[in-house]
Amino acid sequence: MQTFRFAPVPLLLSLCACFLLSAFAATPKIHTVTLGSIRKVPYTPPDAAHAPSSAEALLLKVRPLMVDGRQREWTTGDTHDVTDRSFTIRRALRINDALPADQTDHWVWQPGPWLLVDRSTGHITPLHLPDFDALVSDVAWFRDYGAYCGVGQTAKGGIYAIVAQLGARKAVVQKQIAPWPQPMRTDLPCQPARWQRQPMRVTMQLTGGEPITFDVVGGSSIVEEGDSEDP
Repeated sequence: MQTFRFAPVPLLLSLCACFLLSAFAATPKIHTVTLGSIRKVPYTPPDAAHAPSSAEALLLKVRPLMVDGRQREWTTGDTHDVTDRSFTIRRALRINDALPADQTDHWVWQPGPWLLVDRSTGHITPLHLPDFDALVSDVAWFRDYGAYCGVGQTAKGGIYAIVAQLGARKAVVQKQIAPWPQPMRTDLPCQPARWQRQPMRVTMQLTGGEPITFDVVGGSSIVEEGDSEDP
């Protein structure tokens, strides 16, 4: 009598499992990036020369940056969409302001540096903007460019008109426009920058000074947006 032999069932199950694992691995993970509710926290500028006069200005509006339901950062201010999948937002820092002789910690809130957030991957990148100063620099965004007044890091110091492009190693514009520090000044040294689309120009102005316009010559956005990955 003829005997038929069948393939072992464990081998078939193993092949099916490998196929399913390969299909699952090829499917990119979808991340969810959201901003939580606004919370007002006490804020005292570290430089008394820039201390605000109103009680409302002594409050900093912060909100959590959430990735997949987990808080990753505290942020402050508005977002700026750079592309359809990435945006910038300013980080809010909670800093221990206690002196070495203090017996307890003294936590204070401060506006911090800027972040670049990728909605697809959930990746958060700190932005190291040239000569950015948390007390002086008020960044005005256009596309992937940020225009602001920065403080020179050399011994001579100085206020600089800065235009930085995300992903570029050097500033597109970097010109000294005033000395710094200015002991008698009680307000911010610069007004918010104003952008023009065609031709691409930015106008910057010292507080109480004359406006200065810079032509910005640049290529397409060079923001690096990688494949989906875990944050």
